Amino acid sequence: MTPGLTSRAAARRVCTRPHRAAVLSAAGFLVLALFAAPVGAQPAPPKPTEAETGFDGLTNGVSPQDVLDLDRATFDEVESADDGLGPTYNATSCGGCHATPQSGGSSQVAELRAGSFRDGHYTDHPGGGVVEDRALDATIQEHVLPSDNVLALRLSTSTLGNAYVEAVPDAALLAIAARQPAQVRGVAVKVPVLEADGAEAIGRFGWKCQHASLLSFAADAYLNEMGITNELLPTENTSNGQPVDLFDAVPDPEDEGEDLEAFVRFMRSTKAPPRAAELVDRPEVRQGEMLFRQIGCATCHVPDLVTAPAGTVVAGGAYTVPDALGNRVFHPYSDFLLHDVGTGDGVVQFGGVRTRNMLRTAPLWGLRTRSHLMHDGLSLTPHDAILHHDGQARSSVRAYRALSRQQRRQLLDFLASL
Repeated sequence: MTPGLTSRAAARRVCTRPHRAAVLSAAGFLVLALFAAPVGAQPAPPKPTEAETGFDGLTNGVSPQDVLDLDRATFDEVESADDGLGPTYNATSCGGCHATPQSGGSSQVAELRAGSFRDGHYTDHPGGGVVEDRALDATIQEHVLPSDNVLALRLSTSTLGNAYVEAVPDAALLAIAARQPAQVRGVAVKVPVLEADGAEAIGRFGWKCQHASLLSFAADAYLNEMGITNELLPTENTSNGQPVDLFDAVPDPEDEGEDLEAFVRFMRSTKAPPRAAELVDRPEVRQGEMLFRQIGCATCHVPDLVTAPAGTVVAGGAYTVPDALGNRVFHPYSDFLLHDVGTGDGVVQFGGVRTRNMLRTAPLWGLRTRSHLMHDGLSLTPHDAILHHDGQARSSVRAYRALSRQQRRQLLDFLASL
C-alpha cells in the first residue's frame, strides 16, 4: 500500500459521514486508475522545444560562439590555385554561393547541370554532372557538349538551419510520405553517406535529395563547385572528360579534412531562418496561413518537423544528435521528399529514372530573403512560383486561382512573413 493512504475500513472509521462519499469516490478512482494504467507504461516523451532561430549570426548551441566565428571565416575564405582551387570550378568560396541574407544562406547564383537521356538511360555529362563555369586555363574550360540533351540550372540552396534537418530521423520522413494522399505522395530516396562506410540513409539535402548528411553535402560541393579534392572525394574531376593533371599542381586530396570539418561545424551551428516577427500576428497573415493549409500547400510544404532525441544516431550511423539539436521543433515548410510538380530538370541522381522530373520540396523558411525562386531561379515572385507549379501540385494551383483577390493577397502576405 502506498504510504499515506489508509484502507477503506480505516477510512470509514476516521471519516465523518459527510466525507464518506468523497473518500470512497477518490478510492474508487484510484483503483480504476491502477487497473487502467498499463503495466510498465513509459512516461510520455518530453514536449519538444523550439529550435533556435535568427539572422543574427549567433550559434544555435552546437559550437561556442568563438568557434562558430572562426568556422564562418573558413566558410567565407577565398581559395586560390595554391590551395587546390580548380582547375575547373564555379566559385572561390562557400560564402560566394551561400550568402543571402548572411553567410550560409541562399543565392541568386545557379550551377549548370548537364547529361543525356536516351533509350531509358541517363548519363552524366563527361567529367561530371556539374559543368563548371570557370577554369584556371582557357584550354580546359568546360561547356555543354552536343551529346548533352538534358540541361538544367539549379540555384544554390540555403544551408541555414540544416543542422535540424540532418537531425530528423529517417522514419519521420517516411511517415510523412505515408500520410500524404497517393496522388501527391512524395518519394524518399536512399543515398550513400560518404563518411559511413557504404551505409545509406534517406536523402534530404540538394535539389534531388542527393545527400543525407552535411558532411557528404560539403564534400560534394568542395569538389564539384570549387574543384578541391578531399578525403571523402579524393579524385579530381575531368574537363569535358579530358584529364586536367597538367593544370593541377596540388597533390590529392587537396584538403585533408580541416576545411570540411570547419564547414560542417559552421552549418551545424547556424540558427534556423526566423519568421518576420513584425508580420506574424497580423490578421491577414494568419488568414493567409489558414488558406495555405486549406488549398493543400502544407501537404508537401510541411510546416513543422521534430528532431530526434539527443543521443540518437542518424545519417546512416555517421552522426549522433547533440543536446543542442535534440527534440527540437522547427518550421521549414518542406517534407524533404521528391515530387513531380511540373518543374523537373530531367536529371537523374538517385532513385532511378522515375525521379527524372522530380525535385525536393523547396523549404519556404527564409522565403522573404530570396529574389529568385524555384530550382532554376526563373520565378521572381511567390505568385509566379505558385503558378509555375503543375503535376502533383495541380489541384492546389487550381484552388489558388479560385481564391478571391483578397484571399490571394492574404496567402501572399503569409508567404512574405516566412
